[in-house]
Amino acid sequence: MSYDAIVLAGGAAERLGGADKPGLSVGGRTLLDRVLGACADARRTVVVGPRRPTARPVTWTRESPPGAGPLAALDAGLRQSSAELVLVLSADLPFLDRTTTVAPLLEAGRAAADGALLRDPSGRDQPLVAVYRAEPLRREIALLATEHGTLTGLPLRALLAELNLTRVTARPLASFDCDTWDDLAAARARIREHGNVLDEWITAVKNELGIDVDVDTKTLLDLARDAAHGVARPAAPLTTFLIGYAAAQAAAGGADPAEAVTRASRQAAALALRWADEAGTDAAGDSG
Repeated sequence: MSYDAIVLAGGAAERLGGADKPGLSVGGRTLLDRVLGACADARRTVVVGPRRPTARPVTWTRESPPGAGPLAALDAGLRQSSAELVLVLSADLPFLDRTTTVAPLLEAGRAAADGALLRDPSGRDQPLVAVYRAEPLRREIALLATEHGTLTGLPLRALLAELNLTRVTARPLASFDCDTWDDLAAARARIREHGNVLDEWITAVKNELGIDVDVDTKTLLDLARDAAHGVARPAAPLTTFLIGYAAAQAAAGGADPAEAVTRASRQAAALALRWADEAGTDAAGDSG
């Protein structure tokens, strides 16, 4: 079942001094673009909030009146969607991941009565990291609007009591949001840790260049090492550039881009090893 994504990107960001929170960057990418990257396979993506530059096309809308709160914003987003299933996200989740968080939520939501939401490690429900069936969601929003006379100022949690939602346990940091400057600093430091920085950098580069291809990082790094050690240090970046060029040519001819990168990497790696072996043989002959 396909789905639409609704990203709530409004709010006053009072603890950030009124800064444009979704436009703040972590790892060279705005918080909004990081969230949009986690739902790139949505049939349609609706962003509720002021228009901003984004890495991919989205549909923009606003709650009425602007600043009316998350429930009013969700209602505005739903009015732009016709999907049976909607993924609802806040725009300040720097570590949201398509594979480890969004995909399990979608799977659980498709099997549940009214949807599924993330439960963070402390046991709190996260209604802004959730998948909802659109029909019961619209029904409950309409009932709340009738009961209170308005949606303005109503919390999103007012929905939860009447919806039959499956809970999905969050992976570490999946629901981490940036509400304060300290949160933002912590997120920026986290992605620069040794175990995270390379994956974060590759993802950032792919988003910046507008490409979506799986990168066999280990193969490319091994190739760069072999070229640097067996040929000359500048051979490493030049060789990886040529790998990309060869893969682009192959893809233009109809080949799968990821397979083209892998094939070209293996060919160049074998060449680098032959080059190094030849040099070693010549050196041994000279010494004799």
